Amino acid sequence: MVFKPTTKDGSGKLKGNIDAELVLHSAAIEFGKYDKAVIASGDGDFRCLHEYLAKKGKLRNIIIPNKLSASSLLKDFEEYKVFIEYEKEKLEYKNERRHL
Repeated sequence: MVFKPTTKDGSGKLKGNIDAELVLHSAAIEFGKYDKAVIASGDGDFRCLHEYLAKKGKLRNIIIPNKLSASSLLKDFEEYKVFIEYEKEKLEYKNERRHL
C-alpha cells in the first residue's frame, strides 16, 4: 500500500493524487520485494504501470469497484480485472452468530 498526505481542492474536497507515487513504488522501489502486484484502481492513469508489470510477469489483478468506474484505457487488461460488484458474496461480512 502506498500512502500520501492529502490536500483539499478549492471546494474543500479531499485530494490525494498518488499516481506518480504508486508507479514509482510499484515499478522501482518495491519491485523486487513482491511476487505479484494487485492494483486497486480503475483509473486509466495507471495503464503504463499495468503494461510494465504485465510485461515483467508481476501483475496479478486490477481491482475495480464496478464496470462504470473502469477506464476504457484498461480494455487490454480484461484477464486481470476483478470487479468488486461481482464479488460481493465473497467480500461481505455476515454475522453467523445465532440468537437464542
